[in-house]
Amino acid sequence: MKRIVILISGRGSNMESMMTTAAAERWSAQIAAVISNKPDAAGLGIARDAGIPTAVVNHRDYLDRMQFDAALAAAIDQYQPDLVVLAGFMRILTENFVNHFAGRLINIHPSLLPSFTGLDTHQRAIDAGVKFHGATVHFVTSELDHGPIIAQAVVPVHENDDAEALAARVLEKEHQIYPRAVRDLLEGRLVLKGGRVVSTEVH
Repeated sequence: MKRIVILISGRGSNMESMMTTAAAERWSAQIAAVISNKPDAAGLGIARDAGIPTAVVNHRDYLDRMQFDAALAAAIDQYQPDLVVLAGFMRILTENFVNHFAGRLINIHPSLLPSFTGLDTHQRAIDAGVKFHGATVHFVTSELDHGPIIAQAVVPVHENDDAEALAARVLEKEHQIYPRAVRDLLEGRLVLKGGRVVSTEVH
């Protein structure tokens, strides 16, 4: 059975949608652990209530990012994951960490990458006057918010949108596409090939 480790920093709404979807669809995979860099992350309680093992690697306990990332990688490796899923994990990861999990580390970003990398994506989309916005699931590389795109979802930007309203609409789409992307990767429907994600299904 394939194994997933999810990393969170807060409530973990994408984690929760993945748990719900995995249970409803009876995935032939298990969420082996949920790990947070914050001891008070609300998502840890949600995972524990669902019977999923949890762990904390507090970034404040380490002198620098290299030490933290080494400790985090060691914690993750205990669970022997086939896929490491970032779900609102608010730490920039070092190149060593990313390379260690190359091809197994994925993230969801609240924009249609390569547009609006970084923070404040929804307000920046509104300020830029774009007509469409969305979310992107991608493999993580050492370049922030880059890496091969696995899945995307699009939402319209309305004239009267503020950042909060747009964010809520994007989050709904995140909850749909992230579990689907994870399932398709674990079941081999999508594979990373030559720096791009391709479908193995014949159309």
